[in-house]
Amino acid sequence: MSLLYWIVLSSLLGGALSVGAAAFFAFAARSSWVPMLVSYAIGALLGAAFLEILPHAFQQTTNIEGMAATILLGIMLFFVLEKLVLWRHCHGDECEAHGAAAEGHDHGRSGLMIMVGDTFHNFVDGILIAAAFLTDIHLGVITALAIIAHEIPQEVGDFLILLHSGYSKRQALLFNLLSSLATIVGGTLAYFALSGLRAWVPYILGIASASMIYVAVADLIPGLHKRPELLATVQQVTLIGLGIGSIWLTERLLGGLV
Repeated sequence: MSLLYWIVLSSLLGGALSVGAAAFFAFAARSSWVPMLVSYAIGALLGAAFLEILPHAFQQTTNIEGMAATILLGIMLFFVLEKLVLWRHCHGDECEAHGAAAEGHDHGRSGLMIMVGDTFHNFVDGILIAAAFLTDIHLGVITALAIIAHEIPQEVGDFLILLHSGYSKRQALLFNLLSSLATIVGGTLAYFALSGLRAWVPYILGIASASMIYVAVADLIPGLHKRPELLATVQQVTLIGLGIGSIWLTERLLGGLV
């Protein structure tokens, strides 16, 4: 099975699974489940970044200082991009776009902004998936799973914003599915671009880990602090641990299957 096949299949299934799961939660109004999804996603992102992606990235280069600088630069890059609203992760019930939507119809402006940002985000996810598969099939699958894990709560937020912006449920589903196709485009283009530039792959992996660390630490974890009570904290820590554990277990299982 060719690497391009793995990249396209993972991108396609990842988009369909994340949008489908998000549609289920959003349309069924199971908003109480979203905090649990977020906690699990944090663990999956951190597990993939620290247990899988970074070890592979450091193994492929002798320039440790350059790799560390790449990760630091990546975190700063995602901070700046978020500040510029090139994409906006709305994982919780309160964010600027949610606030605007809650005040009433905005004639689709919030929804359009979210879709533009999400399409760009999905395109970048495709590049990261391709870089991971070009390193190792196991790493590619782990990276795809981690991206799916954090996409689901994000897509739930996107659905809610689209609905508040005046879009129908059918339109919200269609726009999110079309946006998810950008992952395939990004992955395919990156496959052909990076195949001849293998030396760049470790640094793309460094950017991938920076993306996951930034999303987990800057976007998701602050929302958990809104529930400081002991029971909620125990639940959050448990689900984060399950997220990390699932990445570790998946890698071990894939070792015997892929």
